[in-house]
Amino acid sequence: MMNCHLEMMNCRFVNDLDEEQLLRRQQQAVGDLREALDGEETDKDRLDTLLWNTLILFQGYPFYTAKNLEFFYYLKGNEMFVSRKDKSITKASIIMAFHKALELGRVVIGPKKLGTFGASYMYPIFIRIGVIEAGAMENGQLKLF
Repeated sequence: MMNCHLEMMNCRFVNDLDEEQLLRRQQQAVGDLREALDGEETDKDRLDTLLWNTLILFQGYPFYTAKNLEFFYYLKGNEMFVSRKDKSITKASIIMAFHKALELGRVVIGPKKLGTFGASYMYPIFIRIGVIEAGAMENGQLKLF
């Protein structure tokens, strides 16, 4: 069983998988999501489901904010609980940020562009799972990381 680093928050992790199985499932979920996004899937409900299923598999995975602060999350019901935050991020906020990223063509210049509560946490997660490409403006030109 993988240590999810959120024991203090009573984390409910994917307990039935060893690390190798979990890694394979994460890679498959990311691949399925990216394939749907790259194939210009138009069924938003299907995309939302693929996103949520991917998020389930990344509970306990270490992420880093734009300011390089490490955090972990877990999902309970329709909420995301982040190790660095007292308030939860609702599934509706996550889906709203996801749709905003899609609206922006999946190139997002900083978390504020997602325009929703919890964006500073959603931004690095979305980068890791392939929802967005990180970018910055340099001399008036978009530069992808």
